[in-house]
Amino acid sequence: MFESLIPLFSIAMALMLGAISPGPSFIYVAQNSISKSRKHGLFTALGTGTGAALFGFLAVMGLQAVLLAVPSAYLILKIGGGLYLLWLAFKIIKHAKEPIAMENDAKSKMTYKQAYRYGLITQLSNPKIAVVLASVFTALLPKEIPNYYYVALPLICFMIDAGWYSCIAMLLSSEKPRKMYLKAKTGVDRVAGSIVSVLGLKLIFFK
Repeated sequence: MFESLIPLFSIAMALMLGAISPGPSFIYVAQNSISKSRKHGLFTALGTGTGAALFGFLAVMGLQAVLLAVPSAYLILKIGGGLYLLWLAFKIIKHAKEPIAMENDAKSKMTYKQAYRYGLITQLSNPKIAVVLASVFTALLPKEIPNYYYVALPLICFMIDAGWYSCIAMLLSSEKPRKMYLKAKTGVDRVAGSIVSVLGLKLIFFK
């Protein structure tokens, strides 16, 4: 039993290194945590974690083989994900000059459900994650895996991703980062939107 856990620990370490690498999910969790609230950041983190779990499940079920066998499917996923990131970047930049909505402003307030959903979609916008996960699994998993791996691996993906971004949400939603953001909101949002734009274009035009 213990020997079957060793690959899981190895995979967890590899996924942890991948999770801390900044990307669209990091930027979106950070933006929601600072500009909205701690809870918005946490729900966004839960959304990205759910996306990671879905990719983990698809990867262990052999998604990589399907994408390699049908290149057009991967291309469509990449273009769709890139377009979503460009749309997200447009929204961030468009509202850069707008003041932070007050908590009682129902029309402009993002709900926790929306924060979760956008976090999920942002994570799912990058099909490369599924391919990377499949590569990690292929490299570190034994040829014959126990049945509980099909549950354990997606769960590990969720815990690492949601856990890391929850820490980011807790850190950036504290008083000092929020005050710094309010002083430089327009510039920060434009930079964040520009980075997301670059990531979206990279996803569309580069392998």
